[in-house]
Amino acid sequence: MPALAVEPLTPVAFAPFGDVIAADAARTTYAVNDGTSQRFHALGRVDNDGGTTLLSIFRAQPRMLPFAVRMLERHPRGTQAFVPLSGAPYLVVVAQDPARPPRAFLARGDQGVNFHRGTWHHPLLALERESDFLVVDREGADDNCDEVALAAPWVIATVGGA
Repeated sequence: MPALAVEPLTPVAFAPFGDVIAADAARTTYAVNDGTSQRFHALGRVDNDGGTTLLSIFRAQPRMLPFAVRMLERHPRGTQAFVPLSGAPYLVVVAQDPARPPRAFLARGDQGVNFHRGTWHHPLLALERESDFLVVDREGADDNCDEVALAAPWVIATVGGA
């Protein structure tokens, strides 16, 4: 199995796939609520082709390394965001096309991701411990999740050095 290097999650590296949701990723900040709060503005956009935008909590079980990436999914009718609530790091695996090598990112416990509509990604990959995530996605009468088995798995052996 080919190995995937794990990269740090940065707004520039992740831009082809979506947005990084973190205070340090904000381009615009300003005071709100009579100066008692700081707004980190427009960290991502919900792109929803009809349907309803939902807020849910997913509780993800930790994955053990090495981990074989065998499948990817995408949501062609809307964005999907994962925002960690438990403070633990997690992995984000994305691809432009499932026939090409994916990329793996190590997200800090204070960084969320917002996948662009149609971005191929692996479902949640919690590390270290059971972790809760706020998930923002689309619900509708039509199907909004495509899944594909990869022709050959990719292995994530370690997150060290990222």
